[in-house]
Amino acid sequence: RLALVVLQFPKWTDGRAYSQARLLRSRLRFSGEIRATGEVLVDMLPLLQRSGFDAVQLRDDQSLESAQRALRFFASHYQGDVIEPRPLFARQAA
Repeated sequence: RLALVVLQFPKWTDGRAYSQARLLRSRLRFSGEIRATGEVLVDMLPLLQRSGFDAVQLRDDQSLESAQRALRFFASHYQGDVIEPRPLFARQAA
């Protein structure tokens, strides 16, 4: 019924919203937009994406160019996530 859930990062060191997004996607099967706001830094973007966030509102001192570069930095990950739940070894065996 909801189209958007906004999760707040009160400090960049507070990771509760990562877990909340993961639970929304995996356990509750939420398919709407999950947006990160607050103290959102470019360095957080790869993990935000892997946790199930689709949108972010970056802190004012963060640049869009750096954000795009951060999302392209890692081609793949060995652990499963909300995008690809199987770990790398299971993907290679299939």
